[in-house]
Amino acid sequence: MQFLLEISYPPIPIWEVGPVRLSLHGVMAALGFLLGAQYAVKRANRRGLDGEAFQSILTWALVGAILGARYFTSPAAIVDGTPLLDALNPISGNFSILGGMAGGIIAAAIRSRMLRQPVWALFDSASFGLAIGTIVGRVGDLLIVEHLGSATDFAFGYGIKPGYDVAPQHDPLECSVSEAVDGLCGVYHHAAAYDLLGAAVLLGVLFWLYKHWKPRHYGQMFAFWVAWYGFQRFVIDFARLVPSDQSDVARAAADSTLGAFTWSQWSGLAAGFFGIFLIWRFGRTQPVVSDMKDHALAAAAGRDRPDTAAAAGPDADSVMDGAGDANPEDEEPVPSDLDGE
Repeated sequence: MQFLLEISYPPIPIWEVGPVRLSLHGVMAALGFLLGAQYAVKRANRRGLDGEAFQSILTWALVGAILGARYFTSPAAIVDGTPLLDALNPISGNFSILGGMAGGIIAAAIRSRMLRQPVWALFDSASFGLAIGTIVGRVGDLLIVEHLGSATDFAFGYGIKPGYDVAPQHDPLECSVSEAVDGLCGVYHHAAAYDLLGAAVLLGVLFWLYKHWKPRHYGQMFAFWVAWYGFQRFVIDFARLVPSDQSDVARAAADSTLGAFTWSQWSGLAAGFFGIFLIWRFGRTQPVVSDMKDHALAAAAGRDRPDTAAAAGPDADSVMDGAGDANPEDEEPVPSDLDGE
């Protein structure tokens, strides 16, 4: 039965309003950021952390994400022969979700330090928002049919039919009725759908870990997200590698590679191993998470904000500066029902 061999639906093309081009990819990415940020702030507030300061941090993260999404692709473009000015053009060229995440995290870390907030406590809350943002953002990729991979006979591959207007990077895969075979231009891995499903599983695992990972140190939830998503992208992007025996059309629409892997795979692999290192490092340098420590951090960070006169207590500095007591015997975890989980 044909419906078991592929999924096929008309893409929603990019809208052009005068010189402006609008895409559901950007709309859903923005919505994903907003929903993820809202949930992260909600979790931070429930833990007694400074939600107002966190909102300022996330505003910086948004700007960092936009810059990172655009400019983390520039090295690959330059290596592929794109002129320097074109590779650095802020409004044209490729955008990367991994670059957006990296840029947002860097900007958020800088702003957190400026406001003297407990970085890793807030980033633990942000890990849930990052997973939510990925899920919602990838819906946009599905709607415009972006990030297709190599040709496949795998069940649930995406089938392009004549007349379908897929994302511009996949224009070489489109065909006319006369070029179609059995009514299809081809069937390709839908890598964005795989990433959405992986992020949904990751979100569920984060909720499970929040309940059952005891003792857990500050920063380890965030580090787990880094490791999982990095390795997830490394594995999924094998579907975006186009073998040499596939058609010239398929190879023309393929992602750029550096050696055996795509640029995203190299980035994901580095993030995965870095996340594992952070889990180990935070287990040695950060205090164990507890309600008591959360409230102490919130109180001390509030006193130490640049817009307040009092100095922060020493209990907060250990987590904010990464020099806390890592001995679980000194800081027993206290069961929490703040999140109702």
